[in-house]
Amino acid sequence: MKKVKKYSATPSEEAMLKETVAVSPESVSPSPSMVRTQVYLTRAEHEFLQAESSRRGKPMAAILRALVDEKMAMPADAWTNNPMLRPTPAEPDWDSPADAAINHDHYLYGAPKKWIKRSGQWVEAPPLPEDYYENDASYEAYNQRLCELDESR
Repeated sequence: MKKVKKYSATPSEEAMLKETVAVSPESVSPSPSMVRTQVYLTRAEHEFLQAESSRRGKPMAAILRALVDEKMAMPADAWTNNPMLRPTPAEPDWDSPADAAINHDHYLYGAPKKWIKRSGQWVEAPPLPEDYYENDASYEAYNQRLCELDESR
């Protein structure tokens, strides 16, 4: 009969296991909308959370949630102080077609126009013929017809 060696944890392993297994009332999800998750932290991150937890008198999970919430919050001036939402500066020497924004692929890459102006309104261009890209005559005929229909030219 073989003797089986009984496993015994070292004191530091015991402390880690107790910390891992212990379930305090604060660590149980207070709301069904919360999700329990496991996160691996560096020792420095863990020590920081422990220190903040002691300093604030709150569980580490609450400190971590507060830090995530802080990063998720949109700043109060996001819509008022956003350079992307400022009006485009006027450029007096800029000369571009009236449909440059809606037909940019046409002007940048030479693609067929998607929009034309008819009776003062922008409408979708007629559908391309099936042989538009293969047949030069079809290509020329469609582009000629589009020029006749498009009032923005």
